[in-house]
Amino acid sequence: MSTSSRTIHDAHTVIKSCSTTDPKEKAKIYNIWAENYEEDHKLLSYRGAYLAVDFLSEHFCGRPEESLVLDVACGSGMVANLMTELGFRSFVGVDGSKGMLELAAKTGLYQDLKLALLGTEPLPAQTGVFDVVITAGAFYPGSVPVNVIRELCKAAKPGGLVCIARGNYRRPIHIEYTENLQKEQQLMEEEGLWGLKGTKQIDRYIRNPDVECGGDGEDIQEDQFISGTVYLYKKSISASTSTQ
Repeated sequence: MSTSSRTIHDAHTVIKSCSTTDPKEKAKIYNIWAENYEEDHKLLSYRGAYLAVDFLSEHFCGRPEESLVLDVACGSGMVANLMTELGFRSFVGVDGSKGMLELAAKTGLYQDLKLALLGTEPLPAQTGVFDVVITAGAFYPGSVPVNVIRELCKAAKPGGLVCIARGNYRRPIHIEYTENLQKEQQLMEEEGLWGLKGTKQIDRYIRNPDVECGGDGEDIQEDQFISGTVYLYKKSISASTSTQ
C-alpha cells in the first residue's frame, strides 16, 4: 500500500528515472512506481488527464453513453475516471506496464485492457471503431515513438476524435521529439487523414522535475512547472485505414 510519507522530492526522483529511452526499462520502472503513482502525481500537481478530458468535452458533440473510447497509455485509469463523470461508459485501455494495468482494472471502468509496448508492438486495437482515442502524458522520447500517432488515427472511426495531451519538457531530446511530432501531425493533415479541431496551451501542466522546491510546496514559482499542450484532431470521413 502507498504511504502518506511521500514527498515532492520522491516524486521528482521517479520522474527523472523515467528519462531512459529504453521502453522495456521504462515499463519496469512504471511497474514499481504503480504503488505510489497516483499519490506522486498529486504531489507533482499533474493536470494532463484533466486538461485532455476538459478540452475534449468542449468539442465532443456525440452521445457519451453510446461512445467507445480507446485510452492509450491508460496508466491507473485517470482519464477513464474523469470521462465517466461526463457520461462515457465504454473504455478499452492500453498500457505498456502490467502494474499500471492492474491499477486500471481495479477501477472497474474498462471493458478490455491490453498490455503492449507501443512502437515495439502494434497498437492492439480494432481499426476504425472508436469514437474517441485519447492519451495523456505518453508521447515522449523513450515512451511512444512519433509514428505511433498514425496508429491512434487508424483506430478512430471516420469522424472520430483523437486527443493528445503532453508536457513541453525543456531538455534537448524532448524539444527534438516535439518538433518531429508536430511535423508528423502536419503531414497527416496534408495527407487528408485528419483535421485539427484545436489546440490548447497550459502554463502549469506538471511540476518541473529539474527544479526542486520546498517539501511543503509553498512559495511556488512559475519555473517550477512545465507548460503543456493539448491537441484535438478529427479523423477525416474519407480517410482510408489501409493507407495510414
